[in-house]
Parts: sequence; C-alpha cells; structure tokens
Amino acid sequence: MDQHQAPSHLERKIAYIFFIFISGWWLYLFFNHITNSTPAYLFAATYGIMALLGGIWGLEISRKWGGTKSVMGKAITSMAFGLLAAEFGQIVFSFYNIFQNNQVPYPSLADIGFFANIPLYSIGILYLARASGVRFTAQKLSHKIQIVLLPIAMLYLSYYMFLQKYEFDWGQPLKIFLDFGYPFGQAIYVSLALLTYSLSKRVLGVIIKKIILFILFAFLMQYVADYNFLFQSSRGTWANGGYGDFLYFLAYFLMTLGLLNLQNIQQS
Repeated sequence: MDQHQAPSHLERKIAYIFFIFISGWWLYLFFNHITNSTPAYLFAATYGIMALLGGIWGLEISRKWGGTKSVMGKAITSMAFGLLAAEFGQIVFSFYNIFQNNQVPYPSLADIGFFANIPLYSIGILYLARASGVRFTAQKLSHKIQIVLLPIAMLYLSYYMFLQKYEFDWGQPLKIFLDFGYPFGQAIYVSLALLTYSLSKRVLGVIIKKIILFILFAFLMQYVADYNFLFQSSRGTWANGGYGDFLYFLAYFLMTLGLLNLQNIQQS
C-alpha cells in the first residue's frame, strides 16, 4: 500500500477528540443558557479550528495524490480550500464579536469566506465525479434533468419554509444575492453530489459510494447550517453559542472526515 493510501489514524483520532470536546462545551453553554457573551464568543471562535484542521489535512492528502496534477488531487484540493474559506469567515465573524464587541453585520467580510466554499465544493465534487469515472454528459436525459430540477426543488423548499414573507430591499442588492445565492448554490453542489453517488456505484463500487455518500451528508449539513443562519439573522434571533453554531461545527466535522476517507481509495 502506498503512502497516500494509508489511513490517517492520528488525524481521525484528533478529529474525534476535538468533536467530543467541542460538543461537551456546547452542551454546557446550551443547558446553562449562555449565549452572546464572552464564553459563547470564545466557543464560536474555537470550533472553526475543525475547518482549519480539515483544510490542512485535505491539502496534505491532495499532495500525496499529486496535487493539481491529478484529478483526485484537484477534487481534494478544492474541497480543502472550501473548508479553509469557511474558517476565514469564522475568523472574521469572531473578530467582530470579540475585538469590536459589535453585532456582526450581514453581509460582511465574513461572507467572502462563507460564500466562497460554494464554488469550491462544487468544483471539488465535479472533479471527484470525474475521478470516479462518472461522465455527466454521457448519461441519460433523466440524469441531466435531475441536475436542473433538484436545485430548483431545494430552493423552492427553502423559500416555502423560510422566505415566504421575504421583503426585497433593493437598496441592498448584495444581501438579496446572498439570501438566495447561498441556498441555490448549495443546492447545486448537493445535487451534483447526489448524482455522482447514484452513478459512481456502477463504476467503482462500494468504497467510493460510501465516501461520496458521506460527503453528501456533509454538504447537506452545510446547507442546513447556512440556511438556518439566514433564517435566524433575518429575524434577529441568531445567538452566538446557540444551536446554529453547532450545526456549522457538525458540517465542518463531517467534511473533515469525508476528506480523510478519500485517502483510502486505491489510486487507479
């Protein structure tokens, strides 16, 4: 077995230990109703370390696959940078809370990182599909329709659940773009991941199928976390240290494990 194929037991243990630590910390804050205070701000500034670790580990795994010289390397690199972009957003968000002691504006500089992981994840799953032997353009028309219809269906569901009474403030075009760009963009990469999962089982079998399914769950959790933030932010109910923060942490944790799983695939 080559170097890039060896399971990273140490990284996985660190990820699980960090997950247990952060989960315990959040439960303490939750049951003691501690939000929007220094302990909650520190929590929000800390859990993003999971995204940082996942991004760094992902880049290292990508290097072992040949980096941008291989299709799999490009897939892992893109998703790793997606995690690092999210951590950039977390850092900026925490800077507002801790050092400026201000409510974080929306949109803000943090959205550069948070929104950037949408195209990065999308590019990553496209390269992963290619590495899995999936060719979207060669599939039946029904599969092509799925790519178009699923994002529309997810956007409609999001609108129905959260944006029915949305008031368009045309004086803030960037806010409108992000309000709809977040769910629609994430619906696209979720759709691509679902289609890759449905087709890859015919190509590489059980191993790649399970890994892509894991990444699909990470994408879905990211979608839920971001849309929950939009929902709470629009209603003034977002609380640092609240359940929304834990949703983000869970999304980063799942994506980190997904990247660690990718180094166990036999390179073709």
